[in-house]
Amino acid sequence: MKHLFLLFVTSAFILTSCAQQLERVNYSVKTDKEIKTGAAQTDKYLPLLKNKNIGIVANQTSIIAKKHLVDTLLSLGINVKKVFGPEHGFRGEAADGEAVNSTTDSKTGLPIISLYGDNKKPKPEQLEGLDILVFDIQDVGARFYTFISTMTYVMEACAEKSIPVIILDRPNPNGYYVDGPILEKELSSFVGLHPVPVVHGMTIGEYAQMVNGEGWLKNGVKCNLTVIPLQAYTHSDFYLLPVRPSPNLPNMTAVYLYPSLCFFEGTVVSVGRGTDKPFLSFGYPALKEGSYTFTPKSMKGATNPPYKDQVCRGFDVADFGDIYVKNLGKLYLFWLIETYKSTDDKKNFFNDYFNKLAGTSSLKEQIISGKTEDEIRKTWQPGLKTFKAIRKKYLLYKDFE
Repeated sequence: MKHLFLLFVTSAFILTSCAQQLERVNYSVKTDKEIKTGAAQTDKYLPLLKNKNIGIVANQTSIIAKKHLVDTLLSLGINVKKVFGPEHGFRGEAADGEAVNSTTDSKTGLPIISLYGDNKKPKPEQLEGLDILVFDIQDVGARFYTFISTMTYVMEACAEKSIPVIILDRPNPNGYYVDGPILEKELSSFVGLHPVPVVHGMTIGEYAQMVNGEGWLKNGVKCNLTVIPLQAYTHSDFYLLPVRPSPNLPNMTAVYLYPSLCFFEGTVVSVGRGTDKPFLSFGYPALKEGSYTFTPKSMKGATNPPYKDQVCRGFDVADFGDIYVKNLGKLYLFWLIETYKSTDDKKNFFNDYFNKLAGTSSLKEQIISGKTEDEIRKTWQPGLKTFKAIRKKYLLYKDFE
């Protein structure tokens, strides 16, 4: 752990590394003012919705300018019949993994059907009477971010009922690289359904096309799929999200750190849930080294965080993440490897969730056996090469390579 501690206290090293890395990055920063989302291009999909009964899969990110998609469509005379809400709920306020009940939207009076808990896939009766389902949710480009699993189940359910699906595409804020181990079939779960790497480098529309085209829906069914593509987006863009995508990703730095830090959720280490720095810090009570302490509390979006009311020692990685990890263009495993090395209770460092997050049992075994980050990364390359060839078939926008 000594090396990890020195990394954070030696600012000169950090700044030098960041400056060198930034010289290698030539990506542009864009906002929703420069990039036109699928949702914002109403002229492209309103003709498909006119005089139809519409269902919408949406959350707090489903906006056109500052107005929610549901409110916009209702104001335009579209017959929205019901709304389906993913993990965190329609308004995006539920904690990670928290049960979300079906209810009624207080603003519109529309029924809201939860697609989480024991109802991840819409039931046939829940789709009854719908002519088209519209999907509009902001993704962050990591395999274990569950909105792509929700989208898959929606596509599958609609394919089985012969209901067309329209995906309103949105940029991927981590769409400028591809990295990580490929998910193994036996470890398929809601945090990883498909044989893709941890960071897949695709927009949600591109990903939907891949799921459909590769026959990954149950029993090989095909969804009647339409993607409304983005305007002025490439995979070389850094996209600044206008709305936080979920309760524990409070800013863009957390979004960039999420693919690397989420592995800690399969260990004894907290990623700062229940604090003002979720996915911007990490630590746990027994960590010996660390220049930062935090005490998780029950709060909106984290009602029962790990180590609630206990002092955790660790690191605030917000600045390092924003300047360095953001520009790295690959997963950052150093913290995970070094934290494992430093723990006295290695037997209990990993929990049963880790392999599901990793999508493979190999990563855990490699860390335990003392493999370096470079050695681990080399084992990913054959799988990444195969995936990139598949990915290329479904890209709608200029790639970063």
